[in-house]
Amino acid sequence: MKEKLYTIPVTDAFQQDCECAICAMYDSLEKNAIDFTMGPSYMEDDIRELTNASGFCSRHIPMLYTNQNRLGLALMLSTHMKKTREDISSLSHSSTPGKRGLLKYKKKPKETPLTAYIKQVANRCFICDRIEQVFHRYLVTVVYLYRTEPDFRDTLLKSKGVCMSHLGDLLEVASTELSSELYAKFQEELVALYTENMKRVEEELLWFIDKFDYRFKDEPWKNSKDALPRSILKTNHTFVE
Repeated sequence: MKEKLYTIPVTDAFQQDCECAICAMYDSLEKNAIDFTMGPSYMEDDIRELTNASGFCSRHIPMLYTNQNRLGLALMLSTHMKKTREDISSLSHSSTPGKRGLLKYKKKPKETPLTAYIKQVANRCFICDRIEQVFHRYLVTVVYLYRTEPDFRDTLLKSKGVCMSHLGDLLEVASTELSSELYAKFQEELVALYTENMKRVEEELLWFIDKFDYRFKDEPWKNSKDALPRSILKTNHTFVE
């Protein structure tokens, strides 16, 4: 099976003590993608061609900026800016919306080649594209292992579950990878796991809140000291310290 290359990071992630193993896999891919982009690869013609075309999203630009290789980032942004400037200038000469009567102002704005290009570039990111190439295979592998490996299924169901976003991702992938009967079971078990662990984190967050009440200031923190970042992760799947 081709997916066997992906099973090790998947099984390793679900053996970690974390609130979402899928987030852990994504974070690892993200770190690797940042390191790759800021390494010697940024000087390679094929990589520079991709970064010129797509640029970087608002999430990943700060990560690239904090990397030690700011010259590399400057070079990539310089050639990306040159390409987008030239493309926009070229497309602007042939991108004008048709004339409209006075009574047509409520219609949906007309998309031109220029506005379509701007939307495409604005919604692309070299780092995101590189991550997604592998990340989807990880999701498929989770579902595959659930279907074929009883030990992994037990590990999954004994884990702390996943965040809300990745719950949706797994169910979406499972809908195309599992039979109707097995999908129903997968959904039931995964939602039960999510609900149980969400309730656990909710209770820990409530105790975190109570600790700000003078009546509880001398009470132990229990497992609530980091309840806030874990709650953020559970609800949004992203936490930046």
